[in-house]
Amino acid sequence: MKPKIAVSIGDLNGIGIEIALKAHAQISKICKPIYCINKQMLEASCKELKVDIPKDFKTFNTKGEFNIKPGLVSKKSGKYSYDSFMDAIKLADKKEVDAICTLPINKEAWNKAKISYKGHTEVLRDYFGKNAIMMLGCKKMFVGLFTEHIPLKKVPKKITEDDLTIFLVDFQKSVKSNKIGVLGLNPHASDNGVLGDEEIQIFKAIKNANKILDKKIFTGPLVPDIAFSPMSRKNYTYFVAMYHDQGLGPLKALYFDESINVSLNLPIIRTSVDHGTAFNIAYKNEKVNLKSYINAIKEAISLSNSK
Repeated sequence: MKPKIAVSIGDLNGIGIEIALKAHAQISKICKPIYCINKQMLEASCKELKVDIPKDFKTFNTKGEFNIKPGLVSKKSGKYSYDSFMDAIKLADKKEVDAICTLPINKEAWNKAKISYKGHTEVLRDYFGKNAIMMLGCKKMFVGLFTEHIPLKKVPKKITEDDLTIFLVDFQKSVKSNKIGVLGLNPHASDNGVLGDEEIQIFKAIKNANKILDKKIFTGPLVPDIAFSPMSRKNYTYFVAMYHDQGLGPLKALYFDESINVSLNLPIIRTSVDHGTAFNIAYKNEKVNLKSYINAIKEAISLSNSK
């Protein structure tokens, strides 16, 4: 039996709905997608794209209606993308679907809609009361983010022995890898304290986590500027980065078109594309890359089958 996957439709002023429509024939062969969008908004999107609605395009009636304005940051599109996501979460929480896959939202649009969250992971963390972990990547390389959408100046204070220890243990239990590289924060991993002292906390957390897991799983702190070199990537598939761009800059430089986002340490399965709303090409019927979305759907299916 094909698994059911709830798809939150993302910001309707962006590229998400076009991706869903263009990939539908392919993904419907491997799962039963349920798109969180109502009939009115689906018809309006297809009219704007000048395409027909696929006959087997099953929807969940996410309430709301507004005028689609391609490429525009709008509080109405932001609110609708949030409501679509919440509907997908509730379907998974009630076990009416096996997993959810999210199309891209726009953080500025959420802010305009007075939504306090900075992104999907923060919503999931609050909804389930669990320390959801953001991990991005592909089969060749995955990166877990210890801190996510916070200003860079706040990162050092977030790196504490206790919090990082918990994160590392939760991360390993989610990915089940026996070899994970942990990045330092400072250049040269501080050169033994010359360039900072945060690495002391990282070292202690690594030692604690390995002791708790009763195995040497984690190695580090790794020097950040060489951690993603070809030689290092031969030794590790999984990395833990201390902040957003430290991990995602190298990942997207190497595997932008195929990477996905996976939320770990939750009672539900959630995957996502690893790109934004692409407002600059929305509704222009230009060639769009479906690889990240299709990979995200496949990973959602794989995770649901392994439960």
